[in-house]
Amino acid sequence: MTATRFATTYAALTAAHEVADHWIQIDAQAVAKGKPNRDGAIACAEHVITYTATQAVALYAVHRVTGARLSWKRAALGLAVSAVTHYVADRQGGHWRDEQPRGIVRLAAATGHAGWLKRDPNAGYLMDQAWHKGWILVAALVAAGGEAE
Repeated sequence: MTATRFATTYAALTAAHEVADHWIQIDAQAVAKGKPNRDGAIACAEHVITYTATQAVALYAVHRVTGARLSWKRAALGLAVSAVTHYVADRQGGHWRDEQPRGIVRLAAATGHAGWLKRDPNAGYLMDQAWHKGWILVAALVAAGGEAE
């Protein structure tokens, strides 16, 4: 892995994350994706499909323009890491003010963030985005690793 290949991969995945999570995702998906029913699962899957497609297009474009070639297999694996962890967080996130928090909200509360989650209306969103971006780092390391094909 080269520093350039990692940096361009991370930049592409992170920028695409912002676009996909805030511009591509439609309101109906955002509202329904965390509901613990079939409609929630479908809304989340639809969101993650468009999210992953946005990241794939950005990754392809950045690497095409910069010449920092990736192995398509590693790129696919990196995109899978990003997609799966995004789905898990968005399905299991719940709401930070729920009586019975679940998923990453429960994890955040268990790691000493319960007070912040209850006091700050932005805390849940910030914890969600930090989760996503931490996994994007892992996805970029996976995608940029190894030798380019």
